[in-house]
Amino acid sequence: MIKNYFNFKKMNQNYLLTNDTGRFLFLTNQEFKEFVSDNIVINSKLFRKLEENYFVSDRNQQIFISETAKEVRRAKKPLFQGTQLHIFVLTRNCNMNCVYCQASIKNATSDEGKMSFNIAEKAIDLALQSPSRNLTFEFQGGEPLMNFQTLQHIVKYTKYKNQEYNKEIEFNVVTNLTMITTEMIDFLIDNDINICTSIDGHDQVHNVNRPMKGKPSLNIIKDNIVKINDMYKKREKNAETQAIQTTTRISLDYPKEIIDEYMKLGFNGLFIRPLTPLGFSIKNWNKIGYTSEEFCRFYEKCIDYIIELSRQGKDIREFHATIFLKKILNNDGINYMELRSPCGGAIGQIAYNYDGEIYTCDEARMIAETGDKSFKIGNVNESTYNDLIDNPITKSVCVSSCLEILPECSECVYQPYCGTCPVYNYIEQRSIFGKMPLSYKCKIYKGILNLLFKKLHDEDEGIIEIFYRWIN
Repeated sequence: MIKNYFNFKKMNQNYLLTNDTGRFLFLTNQEFKEFVSDNIVINSKLFRKLEENYFVSDRNQQIFISETAKEVRRAKKPLFQGTQLHIFVLTRNCNMNCVYCQASIKNATSDEGKMSFNIAEKAIDLALQSPSRNLTFEFQGGEPLMNFQTLQHIVKYTKYKNQEYNKEIEFNVVTNLTMITTEMIDFLIDNDINICTSIDGHDQVHNVNRPMKGKPSLNIIKDNIVKINDMYKKREKNAETQAIQTTTRISLDYPKEIIDEYMKLGFNGLFIRPLTPLGFSIKNWNKIGYTSEEFCRFYEKCIDYIIELSRQGKDIREFHATIFLKKILNNDGINYMELRSPCGGAIGQIAYNYDGEIYTCDEARMIAETGDKSFKIGNVNESTYNDLIDNPITKSVCVSSCLEILPECSECVYQPYCGTCPVYNYIEQRSIFGKMPLSYKCKIYKGILNLLFKKLHDEDEGIIEIFYRWIN
């Protein structure tokens, strides 16, 4: 009998087992003893359960290795696709004063700090060199609509240049939605540009977290969401505005109210995101921050309420859970940059800053705004795509985020589903090789996975049906 490599964890009175294919099983104490002592009867119920999930086999070793490798490749499929996400930082200017802003902000009326047409074209020429057939071009800032002319130019120039490459290109814009006009909406809809905004909850939370300079922002955003969605319907476009949420200390008291606000606005889900200690959030941490344990308690309240709403037939889900569940239940190698091994730095995403400098990821260009350019990998004026991928920093980011070789991570039962961010580790611990047991992000991901696997272990058929509804 061949036994595959596995990790395990005691969960209640049973054991949770996982392997590199992403398969998992719960075994009783007795089953676990039989498994680890190689005391399993071939073709018994226990053996078949383990064999179906690539933990054991009584077949030819090479066949077993080949079949297992196929499943691992499926779980790791983003690694074979080249850099898909290309982030264009159109400006560092913004008209808001978010308490957790992750990039330094200049005067909103300044023309300094905006991406020029020339830099934009060179960034596009680089992005199109990626071997990936499918690309996503994402517009960020500051507030990207403050440089809408360059956004328009990128779309037009990309369509012109793509005649040579014939790639499938999706466009996204991440905007606070306070400055959008009818003319802008027309252009975005005409060019199938997905619109994503930030909503942190109801008035008491959102307007504290994301104040405009001089007035509250939520009502403006709500009105513009309605306007955009109405224009989608008139154009018979099957699209909707998307939104993300960021949790601060004030959010912790309002899990239901935050979810209810998303429901009122017609969203079918929300991304419950923890604060990332970058930029202003570090300076304001004593006021807006919390422990990983506090976030996990808040997250559990949110998940329980969303499940309660789902039991009532409401179409609502949480996207962190959805990403994890796709990996756990479908062995889906979903290309979410923070939850892959190695991470998406350079090989999955590249950030082109407004000044033409190129970084491994969005977080890397954010810390560059503080003067730390440790993760700069090139410049649009002199680099080729191969230069970016061959850069020693790119290689260091890949090695330092490969969970299979990291202490603690390599033996963690959640390794097949998780990921680590070298940029975040560098900020938190001054090393790209994070000490995971001390990591705030690691504790949060473990907390989320503990919650999801506990619910899977409890075998509540209603909840499991809801989980499958979320991922399908």
